Amino acid sequence: MTLKIEELIFNFIQSHPQLREQIVLTNFFHADWEADLLMIDAQGLSHEIEIKLSRSDFKNDFKKCYVHPHTGQRFHKHDKILSGDYVCNQFSFLLPMGMVAPEDVPAHCGIIEFYHDPDAWKTSFFQRRQPMMIHQDSYWSLVDKDLFLRKLSQALLYKKFELKSRTAELILKSEFAPDSRGF
Repeated sequence: MTLKIEELIFNFIQSHPQLREQIVLTNFFHADWEADLLMIDAQGLSHEIEIKLSRSDFKNDFKKCYVHPHTGQRFHKHDKILSGDYVCNQFSFLLPMGMVAPEDVPAHCGIIEFYHDPDAWKTSFFQRRQPMMIHQDSYWSLVDKDLFLRKLSQALLYKKFELKSRTAELILKSEFAPDSRGF
């Protein structure tokens, strides 16, 4: 049986008790990409962790581009991170043990490796390299907190509907469905 990404994240959070004091979000869209794991501490310092389970998925992370909405200029994700024009203070990769050589991971990125023992159903995590502090700005000075809370509450609401619909039939009118007049 293969370890699912949700189980990996759960095990990571459980193995780091200090995360109980932080905001921890999974699959959260912020800035220009989705964070697999986003942690924000009490001081507003943020750390994004990108989970890569295959070498090809890891390599594809360096192909992601951002297009500036006003200038049209293109930036690769990690160039944008290194420029300091990125919302997170730190960025790390969470990788299976030995999947990628440390010299293949950019110096600004932290490296966290994991080993999953399927017989004992135990996952161990090893911090191989601390992430570089990209900038000192608080997440809350770079992100609209009200918008953040609205996005978070909407995500929770949608997740509730998704979970509820697995056990009960829900009949919800779509704003895109035609009304009785055919509009």
